[in-house]
Amino acid sequence: MQSISDYPDSYYVATAKGLISYPPLTESVKADVCVIGGGFTGLLTAVNLAEKGYKVALLEAHKIGWGASGRNGGQVGSGHNKNILQLESDYGKSLAHDLWAITEEAKSIVRNRIHQHRINCDLTPGSMKVSDNPDDADHFKRYVAKLNTDYNYEHISCLSEPEVFEMLHSPLYKGGGTLDMGGMHLHPLNYALGLAQAAKDAGADIYEHSQVINYSKNQPSTVSTESGQVVADHIVLACNAYLGKLEGRIAGKIMPINGFMLATEPLEESEAHFINRDNVCVHDNKFHIHYFRMSADNRLLFGGGENYTRKFPKPLKDYVRATMLEVYPKLAQKRIDYAWGGALAVTVNRMSHLGRLRPNVFFAHGFSGHGIALASLAGTVMAEAISGTLDRLDVFSKIKIPTFPGGTLLRWPGFYLGMLYYSIRDRL
Repeated sequence: MQSISDYPDSYYVATAKGLISYPPLTESVKADVCVIGGGFTGLLTAVNLAEKGYKVALLEAHKIGWGASGRNGGQVGSGHNKNILQLESDYGKSLAHDLWAITEEAKSIVRNRIHQHRINCDLTPGSMKVSDNPDDADHFKRYVAKLNTDYNYEHISCLSEPEVFEMLHSPLYKGGGTLDMGGMHLHPLNYALGLAQAAKDAGADIYEHSQVINYSKNQPSTVSTESGQVVADHIVLACNAYLGKLEGRIAGKIMPINGFMLATEPLEESEAHFINRDNVCVHDNKFHIHYFRMSADNRLLFGGGENYTRKFPKPLKDYVRATMLEVYPKLAQKRIDYAWGGALAVTVNRMSHLGRLRPNVFFAHGFSGHGIALASLAGTVMAEAISGTLDRLDVFSKIKIPTFPGGTLLRWPGFYLGMLYYSIRDRL
């Protein structure tokens, strides 16, 4: 068995299913494809390619799902970080339709893989967006009408302020919201662990504690760790916020951001029903968003607060609890059993960054808070591209991802000032 001490202390780790140990790479092996990263992108790449008969070696620096894939809010929403009105404005209606269709496929991939591999990850329908600003009600109406009419998406509806209050009983949200029954939520670490088992069953070789130091630029390429190497015809970089200095040509396209979560003690059934009547996942429209849902054992799983350094706030429980009480002040007496954090990767324009660096080197990262669906899709797109189908990769290539000002060295100061501005604006 794999020790939970190898993971950050979180509710997800405490309730993980199927924790098994994969060996480190200690020799030289050959593969058709070397996948670097054991999160959703890497795992779905490995599953898809192994099912097609490719010999796949997946290298994970820590443990399967150790990064954002095993620490996130568990929300699987529709669309991208930019909503459909923004997509049409920025990219035109034709590309917006293509981008919407891709994200609908992303949700289907998540559902289908869970059902196909019988992954026990508490998959539950329903996603809700809410606002604390009464002026946002008109925006929600236009957004829902656009999806209903122009995109034939009928799973979403508007909620009035009284309807939001009846569902959540939070004093914060005065601007109504939307209810999307095409969205869903799940236990992300168990989803990742289930995908790893599926990849293994399909014939992929998985190596943990095998951090990649470098890779050669020829084909086939040699991917080196401290204690072994993989010689592979193709490479997929699926590192997201943990790319580091491995590939400087794309490192400046993303910014790692720390997000934080907590889990309360289990609530009584009546209490859980009172604060989340329909057991949906919820997020608001603040720049520094609050996001929350109920766990399978009736804990409130709440995410809020961010920072942009290598250190987490201390004590972390108190830090996240203060944000939780903005939404649910009546939970002040509830015990906080877990608090944890982790890094996700955002891009300047909050659109996912997928592409090809060389004929045999592909990458996907920067999912900007929509990683469960979009990273699952990205793994599928990576596998398609390697096997010769570039249609969906070409859609993403139409989205230009700017480099953060200052690149990897000087991006932090400017980004921090920008985030500080929006944080202050949230509180006005």
